[in-house]
Amino acid sequence: MAITLTKGQRIDLKKQDGAKLTNFCVGVNWGAIVTKGGFLRASKTTNVDLDLSCIVIDDQNNMCDFLYSPLYQTAWLAQRGLRPGKLKTEDNALQHSGDDLQGDKGGDDGLDNEIITVDLSKISSKATQIFFFLNNVNKEDFSQIPYAKIRMYDGTPKLVKEVVASYNVAAEPQYSGKRAMIMGKLYKRDGTWKFNAIGEPTNDDNFTETIKRILTSYVRG
Repeated sequence: MAITLTKGQRIDLKKQDGAKLTNFCVGVNWGAIVTKGGFLRASKTTNVDLDLSCIVIDDQNNMCDFLYSPLYQTAWLAQRGLRPGKLKTEDNALQHSGDDLQGDKGGDDGLDNEIITVDLSKISSKATQIFFFLNNVNKEDFSQIPYAKIRMYDGTPKLVKEVVASYNVAAEPQYSGKRAMIMGKLYKRDGTWKFNAIGEPTNDDNFTETIKRILTSYVRG
């Protein structure tokens, strides 16, 4: 049975049979918002654009790599000291599935909308921490977004073999009124990678604020 993560919880990266988990996915699933119609009024569907991102921290506590949407404007990023977004890290250890701008329409299809695949065997030797975080581009808070859930699982973006751990974001009261979340971090301890569920909701207006928050408050944690 998958672990339902709680804030601050630390877990070993293992499958149910005890085997070490070295290749896995971190995925986010959500639906578009449907407002039911009434007499002479049609139902309305509002797209929801959540962005799953991550940053990689080296042994000097500096950000050495990252994954975030290539759709972000280059000039806007340059003003904030960040490079254009990309979907694969330099060591090919982490790969993003791409930016979903809408969410599921017509109900939950059982697959995540944005996924970062992780191969721990390929991660650069200088990497010591990998932070995963989530931002809503629009104005809805997490409580308004249908079945918003984050999970770690063995498998591929199109085939979930075994869910290892999950957050049910939409159902948790601490995420009500929040549009951003520092999900957690992979961290290397004595040569072994583990996971710390940070689960910190924030009021960040965009992902650059979340990155700054991580670098300021969480990298040395």
